[in-house]
Amino acid sequence: MSTSAATVLDALGDGHRRSIMEHLAEGPLAVGVLADRLPISRPAVSQHLRVLKEAELVVESAAGTRRFYRVNPAGLAAVREYFDRFWSTTLDNFAALAETESTRSTS
Repeated sequence: MSTSAATVLDALGDGHRRSIMEHLAEGPLAVGVLADRLPISRPAVSQHLRVLKEAELVVESAAGTRRFYRVNPAGLAAVREYFDRFWSTTLDNFAALAETESTRSTS
């Protein structure tokens, strides 16, 4: 089930969750390691990871009693498509403006 861009943007709206994503971009990490790297408690890290997991931005795997989290590239697809739409529209508008300016300068 694919997540919506709004869900992803809401999840990334929190600075701690963005920091978690930045740390996970370096590779999979356990909750304890993330908690050691961030100025928040382990339970808070777990709560943020739950939100990121619900938004499909991270995936979880187990290794013994430890849980590791990693970035889910597929989860970023919804927000990428959202921003790509704006980028495409902006480029189309720029091309139309350039064409108009070119036509004016040759007239």
